[in-house]
Parts: sequence; C-alpha cells; structure tokens
Amino acid sequence: MCADTPEYKTTLNLPKTDFPMRAGLPKREPQWLERWARIGVYDRLREKAVAAEGAREPFTLHDGPPYANGHLHIGHALNKTIKDMIVRSHQMMGRDARYIPGWDCHGLPIEWKIEEQYRKKGRNKDDVPINEFRAECREFAAGWVDIQREEFKRLGVQGNWDQPYLTMDFHAERVIAEEFMKFLMNGTLYQGSKPVMWSPVEQTALAEAEVEYHDKESFTIWVKFQVVGTGDATLDSAKVVIWTTTPWTMPSNKAVVYGESISYGLYEVTDRPEECWADVGERFILADNLAADVMGRARLEDGMWKRVSDVSNDDLAKITLTHPLAGATDGNGEWDDIRDFRAAEFVTDTEGTGFVHCAPSHGLEEYELYRDLGMLEQVITYNVNPDGRFRDDLPFFGGKAILKPNGKEGNANAAVIDKLAEVGGLLARGKIKHSYPHSWRSKAPVIYRNTPQWFAAIDKPVGDGLDTHGKTIRERALTEIDNVNWTPKSGRNRLHSMMEARPDWVLSRQRAWGVPLTCFTKKGALPTDDDFLLRNPQVNRRITSAFEAEGADAWYDEDAKQRFLEGVVNPDDYEQVVDILDVWFDSGSTHAFTLRDREDGSDDGIADVYMEGTDQHRGWFHSSLLQSVGTTGRAPYRNVVTHGFTLDAKGMKMSKSIGNTIVPEKVIEQYGADILRLWVAQADYTADQRIGPEILKGVADSYRRLRNTMRYMLGSLADFTEDDRVAPEDMPELEQLVLHRLAELDQVVREGYAAFDFQRVVSAVFNFATVDLSSFYFDVRKDALYCDGDTLQRRSARTVLDILFHRLTTWLAPVLVFTMEEVWLERNPGEDSSVHLTDMPDTPAEWRNDALAAKWAGIRAARRVVTAALEVQRTDKVIGASLEAGPVVYVEDGALAEVLGSVPFDDICITSVISVTTDAAPEGAFQLPDVAGIAVVFEKAQGGKCERCWKVLPDVGTHSHPGVCGRCAAALA
Repeated sequence: MCADTPEYKTTLNLPKTDFPMRAGLPKREPQWLERWARIGVYDRLREKAVAAEGAREPFTLHDGPPYANGHLHIGHALNKTIKDMIVRSHQMMGRDARYIPGWDCHGLPIEWKIEEQYRKKGRNKDDVPINEFRAECREFAAGWVDIQREEFKRLGVQGNWDQPYLTMDFHAERVIAEEFMKFLMNGTLYQGSKPVMWSPVEQTALAEAEVEYHDKESFTIWVKFQVVGTGDATLDSAKVVIWTTTPWTMPSNKAVVYGESISYGLYEVTDRPEECWADVGERFILADNLAADVMGRARLEDGMWKRVSDVSNDDLAKITLTHPLAGATDGNGEWDDIRDFRAAEFVTDTEGTGFVHCAPSHGLEEYELYRDLGMLEQVITYNVNPDGRFRDDLPFFGGKAILKPNGKEGNANAAVIDKLAEVGGLLARGKIKHSYPHSWRSKAPVIYRNTPQWFAAIDKPVGDGLDTHGKTIRERALTEIDNVNWTPKSGRNRLHSMMEARPDWVLSRQRAWGVPLTCFTKKGALPTDDDFLLRNPQVNRRITSAFEAEGADAWYDEDAKQRFLEGVVNPDDYEQVVDILDVWFDSGSTHAFTLRDREDGSDDGIADVYMEGTDQHRGWFHSSLLQSVGTTGRAPYRNVVTHGFTLDAKGMKMSKSIGNTIVPEKVIEQYGADILRLWVAQADYTADQRIGPEILKGVADSYRRLRNTMRYMLGSLADFTEDDRVAPEDMPELEQLVLHRLAELDQVVREGYAAFDFQRVVSAVFNFATVDLSSFYFDVRKDALYCDGDTLQRRSARTVLDILFHRLTTWLAPVLVFTMEEVWLERNPGEDSSVHLTDMPDTPAEWRNDALAAKWAGIRAARRVVTAALEVQRTDKVIGASLEAGPVVYVEDGALAEVLGSVPFDDICITSVISVTTDAAPEGAFQLPDVAGIAVVFEKAQGGKCERCWKVLPDVGTHSHPGVCGRCAAALA
C-alpha cells in the first residue's frame, strides 16, 4: 500500500527504523562482545540477583571441562551453545543463573605434546627433572586455555570468563588430592594386581571412558590341547580345541574352561587334504553346534570327519590338559605343568569351539573366575612388559612386541602362531575383522594386562557413615541415578546398565602430568595387610596444605617423603606412591572445588544441570557420580542433559582425512555466530545432528525471515509512547486474539526452556512470527498502521506491537544473543542498556481467551478460502492487488456467517469490500478441499481507487480532499 501522489505519501505512517535488513553479523558481533565486556553484563546480573527483593533462586550449570590442547571443533560449538542457552534462558525466567567455565588441564595428551617437542630437540623425557617437565605441561595447557576462552566467547557464550576453574590450579589440585584421600580413609582404596586395559603405546592403564571401539583385523587361531590323566583311553587320545583372536596370550595360558549346558561330542578325522594341520585318526572334543565350522576352518570337508560319541559333563569333569608347548623348551618347564580344566558360566557355543582358553593375566572374566576360586597365585603370569613386549627371558618369544611403538601390529602374534604350528599345536588359522578397544588418545589398540594398580572398590562398604542411599559405591550410584532427571530419558537406562556391570575403578596411571595418588605404603607389608596403607589425618593435612600453596609439584620434591612424614611416622618405613590419578578422577572431582568451594558455585554443592555429549555416560557423568557418591553419598547433579554427535550433511562422522569437517571459525566468518546458534536451537540435539553448507544456508534463510519480521515491528513502533497504549479489554478482537496467542506461547516458551527443549521454543516462536504475524496479523493491520489517523484501531495495533517486541526479544535472546541485542537497542539505546539484563515479562493469564480463539479459527479458515480465490485471479492477471476485489463469500453455516459479519472481514481479507451470504453457492464457485462449506465468487470492487490507501470504494472523490476515501479524509483532517 502506498499513496499515488507525493503529497499523500508524506501523510502515511510508514515504518521508520535504522535497523538494517542485512545483518552483517560477522563484522558486528565482535562489537557487541566488546560492549558486553565493557558494561560487565555477567557481573551485573550477579549484582542484580543480590539486590533483588527476595533473593532470586540460584541456578547452576556445571561445565564439563573441555581438554586444553587444541582449537575448537563443531562439537565444542554445539556443546557450549546449548549450555549458554540453558543458562541464559533460566536467568531470563527469574533465576540467578551462574556459569563458571572450566578446563581439564592434566593428562596424557599434553604430556605427548611436550614429549614430541623433546624428540624434535633430541631430548629424552626421562633425563628431565619431573617438575621441570610438569612446568612445561602447565605452560602448554595455560596457552590453550587462553586460546579456547576467546573462541568460546566468540560464540556468544556468557560466563565468568575471568575466573574459570582449571584442574591445574593449586586449590583444585589440593581438593583433588583431598577427595582422593577420602577414598584412602574410608577403606575403599586398595592396590590390586589384575588385568586392566593397558596401552602399550602410552605405557599406562586406561579406564573404560578412555577407550573407544574401532574395527580391527586380528589373527585368529584354533589350538589343540592334549587330554591327559583321565584313565579313559578314548578321552586320553583326544584333544580339546580352543579358539582365540589374541594368539599372543597363548604363552600365558593356564587353563581351559567349558560350559555345563553345552552339548559336546568326540569327532575323528577320517581323511585329509594335503595342506592341513589335522592327521587322519586324530580326535577332537568340540561343541556340537560348532563342530562343522571348526572342521571347515581346518580344511576338512564333509566326509573327512565323523562324530564318534557324546562327551558328557561327567567325561569333561575327568579331564586335565597339557599346553601345546609342553616339553618344547627342553627342560625349561615354562609350559610343562598341567592346565586346569573346569566349567565356567561365561562359555557359549555361539562362536569358536565351545571351549575358552584362559590367560587370567589378560582377561577379566578368567581373572574373576580364578580369584573367586582362590587360585590366582597358580594362574597369574607376568609375561608382558609395560611397552607390550614379552619379557626378555620368555622362551621362543622373549622381546617380541605385541604392538610397535606406532601402534601397528608387532611380531608377537606371528611368532606364537609359527611356534604352535611347528610343535603340532595348531589346527587352523585365519583373520577376523571385529570391533576392538583402542585408546581414544593415541588411537592405538589396547590389551588386557595384569599389573599392580590402585583401585576404588565399588562393592565394598564405604566406611563414612553416609549410608542413606546405600552402603557401597555401586548401591549409592544406582540409587542416585533414579533421583536425577535425565534428558533424554534414555540416558538413565544407559548409565544405570553401565553402573550395574562396571568393575572396580582403576585410579592409577603411570604418567607424570597430573595429581599424584597422595598415599604411602608400608615397606614389607602386603596389600592385604591392615597397615599396608598409611592412613593418618595429620599427614593428609600436611599434604593438602602444601598443595594449596605450591600445587601438586610439592609431591615430587626430593624431600617430599621426609617433609610429609617426619615427626609423625618414620619416613624410612614407607614407600611413596608416584603414580598419578586417572584424569577422570580430576574431572569427576570438579564439583568439589567449583560448586562447593566458590562463592559463585552452588549453595548446596549440587549442580542443577550437567550437560555433555552422549559419550559422557561412560565419561564425566559416570566418574562424577562415582566420585561424589564415594565422598558425599549423593550425586553432584539434579539434571543430566545429553546431546548427540555432529555429523556432516550426509550423516557421516567428520574426519580431517575425508575433508568433511565444519570448523566453527569458518561458519562464523561467513554467517556469524547467531546463525550457528540458530542451527543448534533448531536441531534435536538429543540425537546426532547434521551440518553442512546447504543446511547452514537454510538456517540463514530462516534467520532472514525472522529478521524482517523484527524490522517491520521496529519500524511500526517508531515514536510509540505510553500515551499511545491501549488497555487489552478496550482493543479490537484481532488484537485480543494476538494477546491470546502470546499467552499460549508464553507457556510453551517457559516450559520448553525449563525442559531444555530449544527446538520446541524456536519452532513455536518462529512459526508464530511467520504464520501468525507476518502472514496474518501484520498483513491485515498494515493498512491501519499506515493509513489510519489517531484511531483506537491503530493505537491498539501499536500497543500489541510493543507487547510483541518485549516478548519476542526476551524469548529469543538466549538463542540469538547478538540479534536480539541489536533489536533491543533500537528502542532502548544507552550505554548500560542490554536485553540480557532483563527478564522475560510476565504474561497475564487473563489474556488467554479460548472462546475467542475458537471463533477466530473459523474466521481464518474462511479468510484462507478468500485469499486462495484471489490468488487465482492475480495469477490470471485479472487483478493486480487484492484491494481491487469485492468477492462474495457463500457460507453454509449460519453461525459462521454471523461471525464473519461481526468483524471487518473485508479488512481481514485485505479487500476493499466483501459480501457474506448464506445462500447456496453457485456452480463453479471457488472452494478449498480442506475447508468445507465455504465458497467464493470473485467480483471486482466498485468505485474509485483511493489515492492514499488504494482501496476501491464508491465514496472516493466525494470528500474535501480530492481522490481519497472517507477514512483517509478523516486522517488527513
């Protein structure tokens, strides 16, 4: 709508705003960041909470610490943006929402970086004093903290960036040690020698959370064990066959086990091909379900073997075995003793042979079987060194490596296979591709290796008296899981099943950069002795005081043992433990020095929210729960929110080698951080998300539509004052309908934000802005806003626009932090002004009017038929604009016809005139298939075209101002 003549055009109330159509976010966002830092938005929010009448209820999202060793990837951007939206939305809903960013600073990846630098300079880490090495690790981590901090800020993430928590801060190191010593004092800490996941490349034990699974091609072998000593000639002539994918464990074999519920048979070779490791007449005991497969692997076709007889449980109970290498060492005796043979519950007949070879030093199930039998001393071996090589004096295999230093296949498997073949112990060999554990740091395969480590016992009663939720760590954890709200709900089941099945927590690592296990062991004592561990509160206080002042480096001073023990016990009677703590213990303890110890932490030491990726069910969520229930008896969080992984547009995992990575920095350079934030908000983050150029382009288009909506609103509010405000009850029905929709939407927004459901919020608000506002309300009211004088209708519309402004800006501010600030400042300029210093306004319940909404649902349905009918005429070039039309609307429902007659239906349909009748619609009248009982016959409006508002009306030209209608004449007057 626009006046035809210049003199009338100047009389229109056209939108006025400096708000640009083009956002220019990449250039403008840094200016807002500088502004927020200058006016101290985060600190002012904390001051506001203190000054508020009636304290604002605290809300704390505890930040899972990213690792300080590289630039941010798109997963970091997703993670931190979700956190920021959680914090900002709860702040704007009336809470005192605190966010303390944090970093994981200890651990192997940083050590590796320093070691790489050493290798380039020809230095050996072992020649460097440990505290000098640790200082270089600390400096490296600090550098990356500074880099990542700026990258996180650029995403628009708001928090206490000047005072983050760092696991390497002296106070943090003190508290981590203190939390460890609670396990020492409550009796759950113990030293045990058991098979743990071990990285030969990194030469340290790993926790489950430090392991990821990738496909690996492994050697697989079928090995013969000779039956002996049964007194039954038939059985003593047979061999038990085992199958394994780890040939390197054969030198450590101590037993073979079977399943009591499995059907076994005795099988005899009757013929053989030329290349075969089975002899005619040779007999094997095999599970019946697997016999054919085993024979096929041995290249024995049907007709070359037969089943001789059943082998019962009574028969199996008589059997003992000899190792295939028995007697091969000419008297050395390494493998000459009899192998144990017994039933075990974990044996199945789904693959292999129905028998399992046991090397309890390299398999947890076998270890637990013989531990429970009290036979560990007979079956534990120490054949594998920390670097994954066989001990040098092991016959045939001494010095052979399971893995090379680069993580590739070593020569141990081949050597074992060749030797078994040489002594006649091999029946078949092959290769298999299967999912296999790898270190998430080095990406190299890991092995199970028996080694002395420090553990937290999770099934031993905790001697701290905090038994409300269970006596053991496992019982407490399982109880607390059900006291936590999980988003999505599946997170509960995942962590619960992990906690039910997990073994004791391996706390120790054989590295240098971290918090040490601050304990001492008595010389000459056994780990099972009561006095093996020194449990002395005075010693503990000395250690924690030193750590508070000097950091954990104090543990590695030359006089550390004397310093901490002198005058309490005789230092010469004790050994100082030098292992460092699992970094998951570090991060699992962060609640203690962040939530508990800081003034801006949580009042009760419990976070309202932990939010991380789904991999953290076995990582930070897991270790934090274990650590907290072990020291406080309860979980450190009330809500746990989980997001999925970020994939490329095709759903593939991102990889630098493939070249499909999306770097946050590049997205921000092209589109701005708000587009990246909008992508996060529009995605279902609880599942895996996809991102790519076309997806981002679609997000940018969605953003532009919203920006245009906000721009139109700002332009129409130019010069709006409180004198223009109209009370809701005095407004026309259309404005009251918009208020009703706002009341509905306010509930959706608040419930969505409370449930961390940003997709629901953004979808609802964007749909409202597009469908209810741009396509309907703004479209209908444009005429009144532009052309009316000082009418109730225009003042009501502007009042509603003002109400919309305050709600849309605050509802969307947690998501579009930069854009909503820009919108806000257009109407609220000033150095101290910011939308992020405001709350979402309360929306009166009385605005809700379901009866009015039902009435207008019918009106809008009828309007849809009219506008569709006019679009046909416009497409056919019968009319150029809808104001040229004066259609007749045929309505079968008399009640609806009466409703349409009670409102300015011509204005609602943006026609100059409209007629509504209950007469039967003539044949050929326009209808929509999904709107029954309404038909439209097109007619042109009669009269002249108003030169000011463009309506076609009979009274145009009959008023004091030439060429205008009566409404415009009144406005001009």
